[in-house]
Amino acid sequence: MSYIKPTFVHPQAPRNEVGYLKRDYEGKISTLCAGCGHDSISAAIVQACFEMNIEPHHLAKLSGIGCSSKTPTYFLSNSHGFNSVHGRMPSIATGANLANKELIYLGVSGDGDTASIGMGQFVHVIRRNVNMTYIVMNNGCYGLTKGQDSATADKGSISKPSREATPYEAIDLVGLALELNASFVARSFSGDKSQLIPLLKAAMSHKGFAFIDIISPCVTFNNNKGSTKSYDYVREHISITGAMDYVPEEKAIEVEYAEGSQKDIELFGHSVVHLEKLAPNWNPTDKQSAIDKLQATKRNGQILTGLLYVNPNPRDLHQINHTVDIPLNKLTENHLYPGDGELDKINEGMR
Repeated sequence: MSYIKPTFVHPQAPRNEVGYLKRDYEGKISTLCAGCGHDSISAAIVQACFEMNIEPHHLAKLSGIGCSSKTPTYFLSNSHGFNSVHGRMPSIATGANLANKELIYLGVSGDGDTASIGMGQFVHVIRRNVNMTYIVMNNGCYGLTKGQDSATADKGSISKPSREATPYEAIDLVGLALELNASFVARSFSGDKSQLIPLLKAAMSHKGFAFIDIISPCVTFNNNKGSTKSYDYVREHISITGAMDYVPEEKAIEVEYAEGSQKDIELFGHSVVHLEKLAPNWNPTDKQSAIDKLQATKRNGQILTGLLYVNPNPRDLHQINHTVDIPLNKLTENHLYPGDGELDKINEGMR
């Protein structure tokens, strides 16, 4: 089997508004298991960035350790990238974002990388409201080390390696993100690209911490009968908040929708998320409403997907700390020199 990707591109292949082919957003050929949900997520990221007209060199992708953290190799090969150590991706993302806020930051993690060794890092990147999109490819197991249950495996769930019901309660990363005041919270399914692609677009347009928990079945270790992260189980138990469209700021909103409860949410830069609500008693801009809806579906044994909560006007890390607009590597002596006497004033203020 060859792992060399063909270089041929059809001469009439469409280009986006900044002149790039879809191929320009792809990466190396995946070495994950055939049918892995993670590859579907990678394809959705490629499609979302192509449609958003993102110039690849304006995006930085960051990851930790795990099957999920291998995926940045498989998309956006012309973007900046940093593969960190296990569970430490949020620290790298925070430092990079503070150094240069002009880039779009896309963090990729897994349920082990985030919900276990990286939990302490995860909670602090939320509370600091780092302007990034944080994706968890959630399969409920440790795929790289033969499928042991992870901290997101549901109580009573059975994986192939264990063959016994998980005895512990699962960590719900969506519920945790809501509790910690994340300004954009969503859940999706790797097998639902019609929902996932608009969610990715909205998340990358959100100014603040945008979290997407994506259920991504592990076809090798956790796609069996008894697993709550399998393709069949998710399809049978899914509950969707609403139909969603993402509308960029430069395009007029001319799409027609069926009658029903609808809501337009304006994001940073005047982009718009258009929601046609399907779930009753839910308001995407009301955090308590989102928490109530999440708990109600959980009690009914359902998996709630879609845009759960968004704060249209958050204050991100740079606004909170009043940082400079210029990237740190572009600051000159003229920017950094405070002037004669300023040090004396600072020292005097410390007395």
